[in-house]
Amino acid sequence: TLSGLIAWHNHVDWNHLQGKILSTIHSAMPAILILLLIGALSGTWMLSGVIPTMIYYGIDLMSPSYFLVASVVISGIVSLATGSSWSTIATVGVAIIGIGHAFDMNSGIVAGAIISGAYFGDKMSPLSDTTNLAPAIAGTDLFTHIRYMIYTTVPTLIITLIIFAIIGLTHTNEINLTSTDDIKTGIAETFRIPPWLLSVPLLLAFIIIKKIPPIPAMLIGIALGVLFALLFQTELLENLIKGETFTNKYQLILQVISSKMELSTGSPDIDRLLSTRGMEGMLSTVWLILMAMIFSGVMEAGGSLKRISEAMVAYIKNDTSLVATTIGSCILFNISACDQYLSIVVPGKMMQKIYKEHRLKPEVLSRALEDSATVTSVLIPWNTCGATQSRVLGVATFDYLPYCFFNLISPFMNIFITAIHYKIRKISKR
Repeated sequence: TLSGLIAWHNHVDWNHLQGKILSTIHSAMPAILILLLIGALSGTWMLSGVIPTMIYYGIDLMSPSYFLVASVVISGIVSLATGSSWSTIATVGVAIIGIGHAFDMNSGIVAGAIISGAYFGDKMSPLSDTTNLAPAIAGTDLFTHIRYMIYTTVPTLIITLIIFAIIGLTHTNEINLTSTDDIKTGIAETFRIPPWLLSVPLLLAFIIIKKIPPIPAMLIGIALGVLFALLFQTELLENLIKGETFTNKYQLILQVISSKMELSTGSPDIDRLLSTRGMEGMLSTVWLILMAMIFSGVMEAGGSLKRISEAMVAYIKNDTSLVATTIGSCILFNISACDQYLSIVVPGKMMQKIYKEHRLKPEVLSRALEDSATVTSVLIPWNTCGATQSRVLGVATFDYLPYCFFNLISPFMNIFITAIHYKIRKISKR
């Protein structure tokens, strides 16, 4: 309401205001569609036994002492290969959260490890949309941008792994391992868990690596989940049909995709672990994203975003303050504009000319955009990224925020590297 009054005070025409609102909502539609498909994907992967199988074997492969480090590494590898933190968190991340429950670990810490790894891969993958967007806005090429990010990203990742290693070692004695056998037993009694089910996430990763767009890739993942449910979980499907009002498997599968699925294993903890909410469970996040996009459109139409950006330019005195201002501007846009892409595009366009005036190469700008806009978006509860990942993992944003060490350290590492003038690339004088 306040931003609307400001726009009215600035004599913004209603048609222009409405156009900006519709434009920002349109820009968020791919994210909304992906979010709904993630709900469907989690449902079909649970029904098919894919996620339970990942949890079952993951318990055997992971030791509590290095579980958090392994979570960062696995999430990072998958996200690096796929270029998508969202897909990584929705698939591998959900399974790791399940294993964390089995180890009786703090969900916020586990989610922080997952997000740290996923956003490392998202930031460094040539398949990532933000990794392509940042250099395009700054005016450099993709692989120059990725190579230049190594100087800030690798130290940040190393520090993150060290912190999680220390947390894992200090928490080892507090972890209740007696519950893991109960969870494995409950999973084995409910699902068939042949290793073949692990081929589903591997195949989806291969499809994404082949640069299939996210929405078709998600649809393929859902189709694979349905197929494997029909092939491997026939007994479970029959039991669910008998226990509910479904008349056939087709109706059951539609229910799992669109709404919730609850199992009765005799253990409330296992039932909670193996329950899904389908697309319906994502609707509250969709409403939040729509409200955020409306707010963003009103702010942009009323000139508020531009005024905020221009005010920050006054603080630029040298290279370090320029980079720090860029990073601060991106974070501010993540908070106010509620969208990761706007947080890259608007500050990037605004700062491009100033970087040239300071004789800084465009990869310095593109790295600053990635080290701030990309990684901090997931830390804002009302940002599309923060709202989505919180919903997918089932962990409140402020619960995992203190443990997203990679995301928290990245902006400061960039400022530090700039302050010591390490590998700061300048445009040569002619």
